[in-house]
Amino acid sequence: MKLLQVVTNAAVPQPTATKSMSVFDLIVKGGPIMIPIIILSIIAVYVIIERLITIKQAMKHDPSLIPSIKDHIHSGNIKAAKALCERVNTPTSRLISKGLTRVGRPLKEIEASMENTGKLEMARLEKRIPILAIVSGAAPMFGFLGTVIGMMIAFNDIAAQGNVDIKGIADGINVKMVTSASGLIVGIIAYFGYNILTMMVNKVVNQMETASLDFIEILEEPSN
Repeated sequence: MKLLQVVTNAAVPQPTATKSMSVFDLIVKGGPIMIPIIILSIIAVYVIIERLITIKQAMKHDPSLIPSIKDHIHSGNIKAAKALCERVNTPTSRLISKGLTRVGRPLKEIEASMENTGKLEMARLEKRIPILAIVSGAAPMFGFLGTVIGMMIAFNDIAAQGNVDIKGIADGINVKMVTSASGLIVGIIAYFGYNILTMMVNKVVNQMETASLDFIEILEEPSN
């Protein structure tokens, strides 16, 4: 009876312990193609954080700015109005400050000057954001490239050895799929970052356009 139990236990395959891999191990086994993916991820994170800080500062809105500017203009104190804009120091205040330097000239000239300043401010806000669009497209492509190269190497090894090791193939493909997953993750982060930052920039632009219209209306009031 004991002999039968020993033989039975020997015949039944025992489950093998699976070795878990750390993130670093996965990155290493992903191969050289992981290098550009990691570089793109660092670039994306840097751009997102840097632009978030910059745009959030630009989004600061002082509801008393336009009423204060209006009071200074009506009292003829243009210098005080400019000083107020310098203290606030936002894209909107810099736009108004540019208009203040043209006070006394035709309204069309003031509007054109403010429009040019608005374009410059918008360009500053959008700086580096297009990089995220590039990363969101390039990172998944690098990931798929790494997987394809890994599978080509695996099948070439099979052809060279003349035998099929299913476990070896599965392990190799599983590791190479890390590049696809990594590329997709980086691409998704960059995609969401691009769209969120673009929406924030649009909000600042809307603030500048509203302030510009209010400023022009203030200049038109004395002529009414």
